Amino acid sequence: MADTTPAPFRFTGHRSLRHRLVLSTLTGRAIRVSKVRPSRLTTSCFEPHEVSFLRLLEALTNGSEIVFGENGHTLGYRPGLITGSAEGYGAGSGGVIRHEVTAECTRGISYFLIPICLLAPFAKTQVNVLFTGPGVITSATPTGDVSADSVRTAILPLYAQFGIQLNIELRILRRSSSGPRGKGGAGEVQLVFGHQVRLPKTLHLMNAGRIKRVRGVAYATGVAGANNARMIEAARGVLNPLVADTYVYSDVTSAPLLPSNDKDAQGAKKKTGIGFGLSLVAESATGCLYSADVPSPPQGGVPAEEIGEACAYQLLECISRGGCVSDIAAPTMLTLMAMGSEDVGRLQMSKDVLATEEIIGLARDLQTFGLSAWGLRDIPEKENQVIVSVVGKGVGNVGRKIA
Repeated sequence: MADTTPAPFRFTGHRSLRHRLVLSTLTGRAIRVSKVRPSRLTTSCFEPHEVSFLRLLEALTNGSEIVFGENGHTLGYRPGLITGSAEGYGAGSGGVIRHEVTAECTRGISYFLIPICLLAPFAKTQVNVLFTGPGVITSATPTGDVSADSVRTAILPLYAQFGIQLNIELRILRRSSSGPRGKGGAGEVQLVFGHQVRLPKTLHLMNAGRIKRVRGVAYATGVAGANNARMIEAARGVLNPLVADTYVYSDVTSAPLLPSNDKDAQGAKKKTGIGFGLSLVAESATGCLYSADVPSPPQGGVPAEEIGEACAYQLLECISRGGCVSDIAAPTMLTLMAMGSEDVGRLQMSKDVLATEEIIGLARDLQTFGLSAWGLRDIPEKENQVIVSVVGKGVGNVGRKIA
């Protein structure tokens, strides 16, 4: 009997690897990625965070197959059913998946949180993941990852636009910043995503509205709490002319402790994840969210006032682009629109956000996986804005359909 299994989609290079793995898992189509960092001959072609993300996918799914090529430059991935945190399918007692991030990881925890939140609504059961280990960084990072606070306040609330809003919580149990050379943090974060749906609702968001309030979190880990007050004062000095309703919460915690490698001091511990930073989110009258994140660099040397002002100006720049979605949330919104019911969803976007390499690559990948191409329409009265129309394919939650 002939094999009816469809051939895997073929990609090259490590760019967009994370989102291609997510699309493969959502659509159930296998992929094969070749020529991953072909210039590396003696070291691993896959970064520690990429291997860690593959381990997390394996824990969240049942039946997934992950195969590395003999030369180390090739990855084969055949997805299984998204089971979530069901006991016996990767979760331990209590239905919690404990995922340990190694100390070599240089990416923030949002590198794992954002794609897992995309998979969670389509799981068979609720998703409950506890991120631990010496590599968990809850702050924003120099590699471009946003903080866990921005995921909680600027990305998770957007799921309500698709009718996904119940029993969703992101807990920052222990804060941490980037350690030496941007590695390690030893933080602890728990994601609980308990709202599973058959299909996301169709989105129509074409009016950004006026900014009505700004909220934020200033965090200091292992340093003086006065840094938070200095960041907040500097940020408010920039933002108060925009909107008077500005409130920034201050969180001061001690630095995490890790076992020291000093042979002369057996059992000693050292502090890690020391730093401070600021996360700001602006909300419009129509529910649109714009965010900014600025951490202190791992090597230090930047005063708190500069961090506060830089974050405030970054937020103003994000707002000035216009549109109903920021650059960090656009991939999530567009992917959910493509996975929704067979209807046309519309989203107003800034041309500056739409023209980024990440969004253009996402459009190509969605079409490769059999999802809809986008329709673009200019807005005459708004020069830098465009309406993006996406037809949902009704792929939805295979697990709930089977159940």
